[in-house]
Formats: sequence, C-alpha cells, structure tokens
Amino acid sequence: MIRLLCTLVALVLPLEALAIEIQEVTSPGGIKAWLVEEHSIPFTAIDLSFTGGANQEASDRRGVTNLMTGLLEEGAADRDARAFAEAAESLAARMSFDASNDTVSVGMTFLTENRDESLALLRDALVEPRFDAPAVERVREQVLAGLASDARDPDEIAARRLAALSFPGHPYGTSMSGTPETVAAINIEDLRAAHARALTRDRVNVGVTGDITAEDLGPLLDELLGDLPLASAPEVPEADGAVDGGITVVDFPSPQSVVMFGQKGVPFDDPDYFPAFILNHILGGSGFDSRLMGEVREKRGLTYGIGTYLASRDLADQIIGQFSSSNDNTAAAIDIVRDEWARIATEGVTQEELDAAKTYLTGAYPLRFDGNSRIASILVGMQDMDLPIEYIDGRNDKVNAVTLDDVNRVAAKLLTPDRLHFVVVGQPEGIEPSSF
Repeated sequence: MIRLLCTLVALVLPLEALAIEIQEVTSPGGIKAWLVEEHSIPFTAIDLSFTGGANQEASDRRGVTNLMTGLLEEGAADRDARAFAEAAESLAARMSFDASNDTVSVGMTFLTENRDESLALLRDALVEPRFDAPAVERVREQVLAGLASDARDPDEIAARRLAALSFPGHPYGTSMSGTPETVAAINIEDLRAAHARALTRDRVNVGVTGDITAEDLGPLLDELLGDLPLASAPEVPEADGAVDGGITVVDFPSPQSVVMFGQKGVPFDDPDYFPAFILNHILGGSGFDSRLMGEVREKRGLTYGIGTYLASRDLADQIIGQFSSSNDNTAAAIDIVRDEWARIATEGVTQEELDAAKTYLTGAYPLRFDGNSRIASILVGMQDMDLPIEYIDGRNDKVNAVTLDDVNRVAAKLLTPDRLHFVVVGQPEGIEPSSF
C-alpha cells in the first residue's frame, strides 16, 4: 500500500491531458474492473490486488502468505513447476506475484494473439496451485536464505526494530516473511488454507490497460476469477503507530550506523493529509531541497543522504525517516534531526517553501503513465484506496488549495519531537539507549 500511495500522490496531471479514459467494467458474474483501452500495440497488462494480505495469518504461521504467494507460479493444475514456466515462456507472458501485510498483488502482461491462453494459465495459478512438495521445499529454502540475509542487513534490522516498537502485538510489528521457526513449521495444508483465505473474488480489485475492449474484458473476468471462493476476512484490529520518544541502539559491528526514525502519521483520507504531504516534502521528502538534507548533509556533511516519507498503511500511519552516518557523527546528526523536527513544528514553513513545493508537486510530472503495466497498477491502487475514477482530475486542486496556515497548523499538530523515536543499528559513539 505504501508503494501504491507514493504512485498516487504523484499523479498531478488531469487524465484529459494524457488522453486516458478510465471505464468501469462489470462482468456478467458481477466482478468489477477499471479499464484503459490502448490499441496502438497488441499488448495488455492486468493487475489484481486482493485486500487483506498477511495481516490475516496466525502469529505461529507468520510468513505463510508470503510463502504461498511465492508458490503460485511453481506449478498449477496439470502442470508442474517446469511445465508451467515453459508454458509462460512459450506465450511470452510475464507474471508477478507479491505479498504485503495489506494485499496480495498479481500482475500479468500478455500479447493480444495469446490472450486466451495467457489468461487461462493465470487462472490456473490463482485457482489451482499445486503446492508440490519439491517446489514447497525449494521456495521455503529461498525464504529462509532471505531471512538469514536480512538478519545481517542493518537497514532491515533497523526497520524491523522500529516496527516492533511501533506495533507491539500487531501483525505490522513483525516481518511478513516470518521467522525461521514459523517458516519451518508451515505445511502444505497451511499453504492451502492461506490460499483460500487470501485469494477471494469478493476482495479483489482489477486494473486492465491495453489492447482489449470492455465487451471482451467482461466475460474474461469471470473466466479468470469466477472460480475463486467468496469468504469473509478475519477481523484485524487497527494499530495506533505511536511509539514512545527516545533512542534504541542495536549493536552491530560496522564503521557507520544506520538510523531509522519515526512517529505517528496521518491517514490518506484525513482532511489534513495533503497539508501533511506538502509538509513532508519540505521537511524531508524533496531530496537536496529538503530541510533535513540541507541541515544534516549540505551544511554539516554528516550523511550522504536523508529522507522522510508518509507511510500510510491500511491499518496505521506513520512518518518515517532514515539516514546513515559514521559512528562518531551519528549522535550529532540525531540532535539536528530532532531540532529541525521541533523548529518546523513551532515556526512552520515559509510561503516561499510552500510555493516551491506546490510547483514541484503539480508540475514535475514523472511520467507515471509510461506504459500499460504502470497504468494498470495505478488503477488498482486507486481502487485499493477507495478513490473515485475522477480522483486524478481534481488532484491538482487538492494540492493548490493548501494554504500556508494549513501546513503550519498541521506541522504544529503532527510533528511531536518528544514522540520521535530513533533506532540506531551500529556502534555509535556517545549514544546510550534512552526514552523521553
């Protein structure tokens, strides 16, 4: 969801300017999809997002959704893993399967001439995955190798420790990849249960872009998704995302420290989201033009880079930032971040900063609609966030409507330096674990 949100907030031009028209298509069986027709090349992209994701799994089987998703293209129906891969290659079809805490995402691109065969292959992967024992053990070993690598990665260590501090007792507080113990405990029946729980047609959003008409798409949706079950999702509680202010130090032998910091954020549907979005751009989201980059790197040379972003999830929201610094400079860099956090909260931003941020956010359009696959992903992201088809047409207006008073009011309310927590992974000099 975070990746999708970053894509959506950068959509700054009206669809008319791009000659893109979104159609809502409903299949005979009632499955809805958003479609952008593009017939200039014989190629189509389809993106699926099943809401719920790894948030729904039991704590003693943490990682089962991730493992299950990794097995969807490892054999389906009457094809084992090799036969499935050969079929996809012969059709020139590309498939992707990914899991997050909030969603299971599926993507496919295919040639028009191979449309029916390609979608039939994807249907098999979604509806009839095999979960053959050899494939399960091979992918399990890949996951375990990834977990071992993450345990030695200071960036991963910092992210996971901050998540654990922010979301104790909630799925967000643990890695969706699981632990070596939970991954080792997953059996084939667990995988089948995770598949039935995660891939249901009542929780799917569909985006399609390319060489296909609305009339053709409707029946194909039923063929692709009609055999998936209908199922109610387990209730997952919302999380607060707040963390006590202070510093957590994780000893890690390295000449530099990785620092991740965060506090509670603001949800996308909050009226203050766009002021917060602009505020973050000025504070730490605009690269070399941000306040934090100017203070920590440009003026003092304490890091090569520092940035912040609004981490908006389905069930919680945070402001997250990260930088790396030599062990002897880490303490000074943390002090500057905390001071700048407090300064912008009390003094606000300037009209010049606000105007520059608006100019960038409404003018520096980064070619988000640069291909069928990208457009299909954006269509799904909008549906995941319950946005209307007309959202993009008014997106510039939302940015331009933000006033200086709005940004500074939100800065005073949102940025709380005494609740800002830093996780330091390294051997920083002069820093002891603390809380405010």
